[in-house]
Formats: sequence, C-alpha cells, structure tokens
Amino acid sequence: MITRKRLLMGKTIQYSNEEITIHWQPEKCIHAGKCVKTLPRVYRPKEKPWLIIENATTEELKAQIKTCPSGALSYSDNN
Repeated sequence: MITRKRLLMGKTIQYSNEEITIHWQPEKCIHAGKCVKTLPRVYRPKEKPWLIIENATTEELKAQIKTCPSGALSYSDNN
C-alpha cells in the first residue's frame, strides 16, 4: 500500500510503500535537481504529488537519496 503523509512538526512529508518511507523536508531543499536528474520517473516537481515512490525499486530510491546534497531527502526501512 502506498501512503503519503504530511507531518506538521518540522514540515516533513513522507511517502511510503511496504519497504521504505521517504522523508522530505522542503525547507532544507536547495533545488539542486539531483533527484529529478537521477530518477525523473519518480521525482516530478511540476506534478502533484511530486514524488511517485512506486516508479523505482527500493534500492534505486536508497541510492539516489544518499546523493541528496542538502539532506532534504532521507529514508527509513519499514521492516
């Protein structure tokens, strides 16, 4: 099941599937575009929701998140 949840404290937005939860902190984002360039089928800034977690594997998502220059993207395993 895919879920999207907005947390007001710290303004973190979460996107989840059964394996992983992606945490996005919009205030930390420097809009370098690395996520969009790496996984354009996942990160689509002109659409809502802008992050479509099911369009990549968990390993692809983890690898991309580790390259986020601002730390605005992070993840946690759901296992």
